[in-house]
Amino acid sequence: MIQRRCAPGLLAPVFALAVLFAGVADAQRDDKKPSVSLKASPTIGFSPLKVRLTVEVRGGADDDADFYCPAIEWDFDDDLTSESYEDCEPHEPGKSSIRRYYSTEHVFREYGTGSTYTVRFRMKQGDRVVANASTNVTVRAGLRDDLD
Repeated sequence: MIQRRCAPGLLAPVFALAVLFAGVADAQRDDKKPSVSLKASPTIGFSPLKVRLTVEVRGGADDDADFYCPAIEWDFDDDLTSESYEDCEPHEPGKSSIRRYYSTEHVFREYGTGSTYTVRFRMKQGDRVVANASTNVTVRAGLRDDLD
């Protein structure tokens, strides 16, 4: 059996470097802007189709000023849109927290030629879009639809 020993003074500098690099990686992750992803459930179905839309804000700092208290716009691509604004306290770095999830439900009542709708989500600060995402929803003719 072979036993190996480390020099007593070697472990402390190696540990210090590991902690330093971990801190740098965390700082780099927080310096990146958050990103958004949009999911629909279900993505395909028969009219009238009730769809739940969910947005997740990933990455970035929890106090990112651009993502704090934004205006939210949903465009359902069926001539209907939705906008919402919140009344929030002024942003304070290190204290204010961004929301990580947004959701809504929408009923697609009509099918048509193409029958695929592109749902768009926009997050805005004033007139400036800070994040956006889109997904497709396909609506097929339901039992009550007139199939002339």
